[in-house]
Amino acid sequence: MEKIRRALDLARLERARLPESSPDEPPRGEPKLRGSTAEAGRAPERIVAPGLIVYSRTKVFTPPPEVLERNRILRPDSGESAAVAFRMLRTQVLQRMAAKSWHSLAIFSPGPNDGKTTTAINLAASIASDHRHTVLLVDFDFKRPTLASRLGLAPPLGSDDALSGTAVVGDCMYHPDTFERLVVLPARSQMLQSSEVLAGPRSREVVAELRSRYPDRIVIFDLPPVLSADDAVAFAPLVECGLVVAAEGRTRRTDLLRTIELLRRVPLVGTVLNRAAEAVTGY
Repeated sequence: MEKIRRALDLARLERARLPESSPDEPPRGEPKLRGSTAEAGRAPERIVAPGLIVYSRTKVFTPPPEVLERNRILRPDSGESAAVAFRMLRTQVLQRMAAKSWHSLAIFSPGPNDGKTTTAINLAASIASDHRHTVLLVDFDFKRPTLASRLGLAPPLGSDDALSGTAVVGDCMYHPDTFERLVVLPARSQMLQSSEVLAGPRSREVVAELRSRYPDRIVIFDLPPVLSADDAVAFAPLVECGLVVAAEGRTRRTDLLRTIELLRRVPLVGTVLNRAAEAVTGY
């Protein structure tokens, strides 16, 4: 663990020497009512009371409790130490994003099984429990899409359909009623030439729509591991900032440094040390 911590400290110092740069930003549209993207012929979601949203388009489902427990998905209001750690992570991430007026965040990891998707879901749920924000969690990991299964969802449409143009984005969104103010855009299946798609014009259009439609929304993207494919690096210019997840006892120091080097043009709001012995989540 000490080696990982030293690698994190070294990476922070190296990034501090680099000039700050901003990723390319897709054009923003006009903000509209809070909720998901519009479905033809239906009214958008509306907030009827503080913290309460009526979903008139987004499909609502109930994640089975046993599935959430098996996949280590936490209730944000739980008193468990892991939930407390994610609330601390949420606060620091939101503060750093607010300082730059950022609303889109990518979750990165060096390799598979570092806890990237579990971190993405728990962080998204924790941010959504803060009534100042709604959250859209997007599965763009087309190498191994698992967001839907982690929540016990078998979606008829997903982000792969939205990017291929066979479905509009609003038809691919789902609200897990266990988590208030959270909407997910899952992926249904793997995608050939996914890095080309993620770097292409349709991806830019979709991201611009997701980022610009609702002013209080935080959009979180779950991407493939940085060192396993070029998808994450190809997509990185379309997000405003990133969070790197590393796993104690699994992530090698050289892999972590290489990951941060490849993401040198992406502002990083922090690094999560997952499966740490001293704490559930290190930040």
